[in-house]
Amino acid sequence: MASLNYKAPGEVCKNFMKDDSFFRGLRGPVGSGKSVSCCIEILRRALAQEPNDEGIRKSRWAVIRNTNPQLKTTTIKTWLDWFPEQQWGKFHWSVPFTHHIRKGEIDLEVIFLALDRPEDVKKLLSLELTGVWINEAREIPKSIVDACTMRVGRYPSMRDGGPSWYGVIADTNAPDTEHWWPILAGETVLPDYITKQEAKMLVKPDNWKFFNQAGAMLEIRNKNKELERYELNDQAENLKNLTSNYYPNIIRGKTKSWIDVYVLNKLGLVEDGKPVYEDFRYDVHVGKGELAVSPNLPIYVGIDFGLTPAAVFAQKVGFRWVIFDELVAEDMGIVRFSDYLKEKLAAYASKSYYIWGDPAGDHRVQTDESTPFQILRGKGIMARPAPSNDVLVRLESVNSALTRMVDGVPGFIIDSKCINLIKGFTGGYHYKRLQVSGERYDEKPNKNRFSHIHDALQYCLLGGGEGRSLTFGASRVKPVVAKRNFNVFDVKPREHRRR
Repeated sequence: MASLNYKAPGEVCKNFMKDDSFFRGLRGPVGSGKSVSCCIEILRRALAQEPNDEGIRKSRWAVIRNTNPQLKTTTIKTWLDWFPEQQWGKFHWSVPFTHHIRKGEIDLEVIFLALDRPEDVKKLLSLELTGVWINEAREIPKSIVDACTMRVGRYPSMRDGGPSWYGVIADTNAPDTEHWWPILAGETVLPDYITKQEAKMLVKPDNWKFFNQAGAMLEIRNKNKELERYELNDQAENLKNLTSNYYPNIIRGKTKSWIDVYVLNKLGLVEDGKPVYEDFRYDVHVGKGELAVSPNLPIYVGIDFGLTPAAVFAQKVGFRWVIFDELVAEDMGIVRFSDYLKEKLAAYASKSYYIWGDPAGDHRVQTDESTPFQILRGKGIMARPAPSNDVLVRLESVNSALTRMVDGVPGFIIDSKCINLIKGFTGGYHYKRLQVSGERYDEKPNKNRFSHIHDALQYCLLGGGEGRSLTFGASRVKPVVAKRNFNVFDVKPREHRRR
């Protein structure tokens, strides 16, 4: 006989399950009981379904995960931990994975889908469902969520009384700030590069609701607001079902960005790779407030071209770099980007500008045979190629500034509003892990949405003089050694030397 003993792990999970909104999202740290709550919610809704004329409570759910391995090892495993086959009926391991539970009045069909193949998406679009559970929603695009909302409310059919409740539930660890989840939840603003059409898709409907659990640990800072340690948060959920040292153990050896996302439930990004700048420290290199821009100092600008152009704005105070703004675009040509760049420059009243760009931008583009530098000059922006495009030289230009101290303060500081640069420093800009045994990484930084803004930073610092010894120094300081038996009178006439 099947039996189940469940108690919600906290108030947030309880309120999540009691709510009747069409879409409900539950976000929290790892180990907080999110996935189990969603499993129980499926059964709870099956029990609450009004019986048909035959006294049967019929419902059908789809459970979504982004990849097949994660679906098997994580989502299905959690489901079978609570609904084992010996008590709740045979689990069918042929694709699509299905658990058909028939117990008393309940007739519940649960279909597990991984959406890593086009045919899997087609299966979703052909299903007639009561509800959908999206597990780890930060890995699922908004378009799939929208497809899920179209398939629910279609089972049981109206001749069987229709569904008593229908909708979509979702759980996740903290996603990136530019993910659809925090934008719809009202936690972050729309990125500048979002088109008007995309913006319409990111307006929260009034029948959507988001629930946030408390972080599992708290940051303890000293009087200078420097992070000293982490302590357990007694407001965290599901602590009774975990060992007392569960969270203190899992944060050991982890980066701050990993702890922020998986333990503190903060919006952020964790990439599977090695950070390019291991000397970067958030508490040291990110300003505590808005950084001032001096009208008496020149502004240095670094630009990376392409269809994902980016620009960095900085000033040099002695030997100290102050990065005070950034400009990031997506799917935008250099002509349109130069207009945005011109507006940004006009917003800062400075006597002079030094603008450096990707040296590859001196090559002609296929559209009108103009180079990006010529297009910029046509807009009144006088830019020139950076001194080098060598990756090692570019990286060293930033590393040399990161590790410098000037009069007891860091020689490199970023305004907190430069969110893309900061995300890159904290792991977004990284060396990709190679698919081989052992800890091996690619030799060059991974090309992604954070590489463009960091390329722009490198061009900016190179143009401003960082890495000069690497780009010019070797040829300039090379000593000239005279021949031992050199005779100043033994000099050939000029015409012979030209020959």
